[in-house]
Amino acid sequence: MFEHFFQCPYCWEEISMLLDTSVRQQTYIEDCEVCCNPIELTPEFQDHELVGFSANDIEQ
Repeated sequence: MFEHFFQCPYCWEEISMLLDTSVRQQTYIEDCEVCCNPIELTPEFQDHELVGFSANDIEQ
């Protein structure tokens, strides 16, 4: 597991998520631990190193 810090696209607070380095590319939804809004996370790993990451709001 890899801890990654980023800014919430809703409340702009810095939060962290644990990411699974064994999956090369994935997209999933997690709630912000501060404002509880859903965030679409898309991490990408190569050789267990984070090479790409996006955290987007889910337009509802």
